[in-house]
This record gives sequence, C-alpha cells and structure tokens, in this order.
Amino acid sequence: MGTTAANRLLRCVVLALGLCSLSAGAAETMTVTAEGLADPNAETYQRDKGLLIDDLRADARRQVLEKAVGAFVESDTLVENYVLLEDRVFSRSSGLIKRVIKESSPWLGEDGFMHMLMRAEVYITGVEDALREMSRSSRIGYIREYGDPKISVAVFAQDAERGSWESRSEIAENILKQHISDFGYRVWSEETTETLKSEMMESSTLDNRVETTVSVSHLKSSDFSIQGRVKFDVRSVTLRASGITVKKHVITSWTVKCVDNHTGEEIYFNNKVPRRNSWATEDEALQDIGRLIGSEFSKDFFEQHLMRPSKIYALHVAGLPSYDIGVLFKKELIGLRPVLQVDFRSYTTNGISIYEVDFAGDDNNFAQLVNSVIIKPLNAKFGDEAFRLDSVERGVVRVSFHSTADPADLIAQFNQGPPAALASATPERLRHIARDDSTLDKLQAINPQAVAVLRGGSAPQSEAFQQISDF
Repeated sequence: MGTTAANRLLRCVVLALGLCSLSAGAAETMTVTAEGLADPNAETYQRDKGLLIDDLRADARRQVLEKAVGAFVESDTLVENYVLLEDRVFSRSSGLIKRVIKESSPWLGEDGFMHMLMRAEVYITGVEDALREMSRSSRIGYIREYGDPKISVAVFAQDAERGSWESRSEIAENILKQHISDFGYRVWSEETTETLKSEMMESSTLDNRVETTVSVSHLKSSDFSIQGRVKFDVRSVTLRASGITVKKHVITSWTVKCVDNHTGEEIYFNNKVPRRNSWATEDEALQDIGRLIGSEFSKDFFEQHLMRPSKIYALHVAGLPSYDIGVLFKKELIGLRPVLQVDFRSYTTNGISIYEVDFAGDDNNFAQLVNSVIIKPLNAKFGDEAFRLDSVERGVVRVSFHSTADPADLIAQFNQGPPAALASATPERLRHIARDDSTLDKLQAINPQAVAVLRGGSAPQSEAFQQISDF
C-alpha cells in the first residue's frame, strides 16, 4: 500500500472510531456474552488441572474482547489482523474488561471440549484507544460504511371543533422535512413506498412474479419515523378597546416520538404542554409546531443510533422439536463473534422459537452470518439440510428446522459435534484450544483451512443444559 493510500486509510480509521464513540453517549461500556473453550486432552493439563481452568477462563476473556473489537472492525479485517489484535488488545483483558458480571461453572461437553460461559462489561473507550494505537502501526482499516439515514415524518392535528378526528398537517410536516434535509439526510415517504410495492405486485404476471418479488424487496422503508400530534383549543377573545370578538388558536398539548424502524424500538418520546402562547390562525400555530418538533432532533441524535456498536435483531426459528434443543441453539449463537448477547424470548412446540440477538452488523451481514456460520456447520453436524434460511426482512431473519429424528438423538448430535463458532475461528485461536490430534480431527470437518495451517506449521448433558439455560 502506498503512503498516500495508507494515510487515507488511517484517517478513515480515526474518523470511524470517533463516530463510534458518539454512539456510546453516556454509556462508557458495552456488555458482551462469550464462550471459552479448552482441550482437556492436552498433555500439559494431565499434570495440572488448575492450568486447564485458567486457560479456559483466559479464552473466555479473549472471546469477550474479540466480540467487543468486532463491534468496531469488520470480521474480515479482524481475521486478517488477528495476530496483531491478540498482541495489542486481546492480551490486555485486565485493563479493558471492567468487570465480569457472570461466569458459569466449567463443564465437559460431549464434544470433548471444556466449556465456560462469561458475561462481562467492556470499556468502549479502552477498546477504541487500543485500536487507534494499533492502526498507527499496522494501518488496518475500519471498513463499515453507513448511507445517509432515511427519515419519514407525520404530524397530526386535532382541535375541539373537530372532536376526535385528526388530520395530517402538511405545513408542520414540510417545516420538519426541511429541518431533516438541512442535515443532509433523505426524507422518505412511507405511503409512496407501500403504494409502489402494491402497484408492482398487482402489475406482475405469473411468469415474472419471482423477479418482481425480488425487486419489491429492494424498495426499502425509512430507517426512522418521526410522529407528532398536536391538540388545539379555539377560544374567543373580546378586545376591550373595540369590543370586537376574535378567535385565538391555543395549543393545549403536543407529543412527539421517534421509532427505529429496523427494530421497532421507540428511541425518543416526549410530551409537551406549551406556555400560554396563542396564534391568530391554525396554520401559523402549525408552522411553529413543525419548528418545535424539529428542535427535538439534531444530526447527532440520529448518528448516535446509526453508529452505535450493535443493534438488536430478531431471529425466528420454526420447527425446533423441544425447548432443550432451543436452548442448545442459543448456545451455538453465543459462541459467534458478532453476537454480543442472546435472549431466548419464547418457544412453542411445532411453532416459532424467537431469539433477540444483539448483533454488531447490518441486516445483510446478520443473514450471511446465520447462513455461513450457523446453518452450514449445524447441517454438517446433522448430515443433511436440517436448517434452512427462509427469509430476511427489516431486521428479522427466519430460519426453519426440518428433521424426522428423535429429539433425544438431535440433542446428542448438538452436543457431540464441535461448536459452530469454531467454523470461523482463526488458526491462532485454535492453537490455544486444540492441543491434541484427536481434537484437530473433529475440527477438520467444519474448519479445514485453519486446521491445515496448524498441521502444516506444527460436562454431562444435564450439567451443560443447566449452565446454558441459567446464563
């Protein structure tokens, strides 16, 4: 890489990390859940069992930091620079991990590995500082990019004369749209997007229905929706000097909220009871309301939510035959590098199991991760196409499970195969946890490249279930 290109890349790193620090806001830490692994068959552990637990805990701490770094650096960049990251970041767990919130008891899995789950709080600024220092010497790039956010607006007005009936106010909306446009952001019309989708589907034929469906899926809705409601009271006032009676429009209250359309989260909401101001006309009042709502939102407000280290995604899995298998599937998710935390929200027999995943990436990356790092390794365990990626839409990924095997046999297959996360593990990590030829043989099926590099260069089920379920 030439000097000029390297300098540009370095400036990109510093700028991106600076934007990410905005996302932390008042929160100086992030919470991460990770899984540590160790190979109990290693000869050195036969002489010192305490060393096995120490190394198991050390791997869990490394995974906590690896996930924290993965929130700021793309996975490909992290893998390419893993040795340097391990030296500059992962080895500094005592300074970067604020506290360990929870640590499971170690258990020996049927897969032959010792396991330990850890939930820890990591200093965001400490990780950023380490990455800045590293970038000066290695010039690795931060390559995650965000487009300008798309924001839709809607302001509804209601007065005493109209009763409960509300009407959209184009005057207030246009003032608010101008405020958003001044940020350089795009104003989006939800109504037009939905109309275009409907028109395209209605005009499609059976011959091009699949092609049309794909085209419609690319018509994206807005990233954020701002909604305001204002209530008026029209009052008559008699002027003392002339005796003339005039009408005054008084705003009795107004509310505003902002919704992140990728997650459904209401990221801002507020109620206002304005001071005793009055306007001669409703239009004048609505102009001021548009300005007042706009003043609630700044450019930094949206950047903080777009550039935060992670986002919440929903993973719906259909067809899991038992709750126990749902818990084991959660464990597979916990081990993945971009997955910071997992919450198993609900389970129904022959229905849909819902997981809430705190994920460091966007919709496309999340779907690619589920497909390549969860579905493919799990299907390798089961020997068929048991898991299938069905759909990806607006922060929701749907996966289905198909198997005629007995649930007890499925649990055994989950437990006896290597953790799916090791399919994307670097040779450096495998060198820490796979110290026996028989262990490398197990990993050969899901991560042949890393095992080839290594070889070229050189608890009961009930206990496991309890540890995962309680974490």
